[in-house]
Amino acid sequence: MADLNALSDEREIARGLALFARILDSKHWDRLREVFSQDLTFDYGNGVMQQGMPALDQQMRRYLDTCGPTQHLIGSILIDVTGDSAVSRAYVQARHQRRDEPLGPILDATGEYVDTWTRYPHGWRISHRKAEWFLHHGDPAVIGM
Repeated sequence: MADLNALSDEREIARGLALFARILDSKHWDRLREVFSQDLTFDYGNGVMQQGMPALDQQMRRYLDTCGPTQHLIGSILIDVTGDSAVSRAYVQARHQRRDEPLGPILDATGEYVDTWTRYPHGWRISHRKAEWFLHHGDPAVIGM
């Protein structure tokens, strides 16, 4: 049976994932540091390892500033906490709509975020992300591809 500290850690991590989805959909890029560590490493599904908040900010803007409204749904979350480190696996479904065309084309992407979290004095932050994309459906031009 999990103790209250472990449950509290899992809850904070799950809230971090939910916050991340809302940051993306509101395009509040300055809030990414509420979820990610400054020295994070990540592969957003293209096989290229990147590092740091400036690279993550650029990654998000490259695709999401190009399109209109988005909705990122994160679920089926599994979290394993070991001391000051944790690993979460969460499915993601992301819908992207063409800018200024409410009834126009969309692009849907489904996949999984595999995240390593580190506990800092200011809370849990993702220190490594591996995004794995399973399916894309729709018009890739919606996000400038």
